[in-house]
Amino acid sequence: MAGKDGWEEFRAGGQRRCQGTKKNSGGLQCGGMAMQGQEVCKVHGGNAKQNLAAAKRRITEEKARSLVETYGRKIETTATEALLEEVQWTAGHVAWLRARVQEIETVEDAGSDAENGLVWGTTRRKSGGEDRGVTEEAAPNVWLRLYQTERTHLVKVCSEAIRAGIEERRVQLAEQQGQLVAQAIRAILGDLGLTAEQQARVPEVVPRHLRALAS
Repeated sequence: MAGKDGWEEFRAGGQRRCQGTKKNSGGLQCGGMAMQGQEVCKVHGGNAKQNLAAAKRRITEEKARSLVETYGRKIETTATEALLEEVQWTAGHVAWLRARVQEIETVEDAGSDAENGLVWGTTRRKSGGEDRGVTEEAAPNVWLRLYQTERTHLVKVCSEAIRAGIEERRVQLAEQQGQLVAQAIRAILGDLGLTAEQQARVPEVVPRHLRALAS
């Protein structure tokens, strides 16, 4: 990739090349590698206090941009839509965690002499010091704890959804959309100038296509 005045910005290996001018070279590009988060090497000011601070800020911003790509950007939504989506996501999490817990139970059932992995297991490992060793005791498995926590959250968001009247609003919205569709269909049929025979088939044809669309 080219930098200023056709200079090389990145080496083939992906390292950023210093954008400073090589001393006594008649304007040739420095052959050093730029310091992390900067465009210049330490010879060309990369070690300066203000440049190090700016580099730290750029690196932090780049990490933030990476997190945005991972966790998603802001989207246009409403409180109702966000709450309904949270209910659906949480229900999915609960179902997935339930499967994990059931897998542990299945493994335990296969070994009759084994302790129950859902309520017994390793809770501490230490490799050095006088108290080094492994501690096993009765304690909820991490998958069981996550499952219980997510179930609690699901109950909470469902309660919030009920209080917010989301289901009622969805019904109202569906009714409004149905009325708009009906008005549009009536207007279209009116403009087509159907024959009496064609008009007689409307109650049969239109609902059939609407049901197919809904499914």
